[in-house]
Amino acid sequence: MTPSLPSDPRYPIGRFVRRDVYADADRAAHVARIAAQPGTLAAMLDGLDEHDFTAPYRPGGWTVGQLVHHLADSHLNAYIRVKLGLTEQEPTIKPYDQDAWVQLADASTLSPHVSVALIAATHIRLHTVLVSMRAEQFARRLVHPENGVMTLDQVAAMYAWHGDHHLAHLEQYRTHYRAARG
Repeated sequence: MTPSLPSDPRYPIGRFVRRDVYADADRAAHVARIAAQPGTLAAMLDGLDEHDFTAPYRPGGWTVGQLVHHLADSHLNAYIRVKLGLTEQEPTIKPYDQDAWVQLADASTLSPHVSVALIAATHIRLHTVLVSMRAEQFARRLVHPENGVMTLDQVAAMYAWHGDHHLAHLEQYRTHYRAARG
C-alpha cells in the first residue's frame, strides 16, 4: 500500500523548529544525519532518468534536478557558514536567492549526479569539522540577516533537517508523482 501524501507536500517532515539548546545526543544525531544524507541521496536517484530529472518533484515545485542542485548549493553554504562561525567573531553571513540560483545554467543543464558528487565531498568535509568541534564551539554564533542570531548548534540542526526535508521530497516524488505518471 502506498503511503498517503502529507497534508502539506511542501513540508513532508514538517517545518524546521529551531530550539535554543540542544543536548549532546541531539547534536550527535544531527551530525550523523548530515553524514548519511549523501548516500541516501544517491540511492534516491537510483533508477531515475532524464525525464525524472526534468519533472517537478511536486506540483508547483522545482524539477528533481533543480532540487538536487539546490541541495548542493545550500549545503556548500552550510559548510562555509560553519567555518565562518568557527573562525570569526559572530560573522554576518550572506543569504542567497535560491530560486534564482536554480535557474542558472549549472542547475538547469548539468546532470544531478554532478551535485551528488559535490554533496558527498562537501559532507565529508562538513562532517569532519562537526565531529571535531567541542560543545562550546557549537555555542558560537553567527548572524543570518533573515533568521537572526544562530548558534552553530542551530545551524547543524537546521541543515540536518534541510537535507532530510529534501530527501523526503524525493521519496514523495518516487512514491506518488513518478508512480502516477506510469
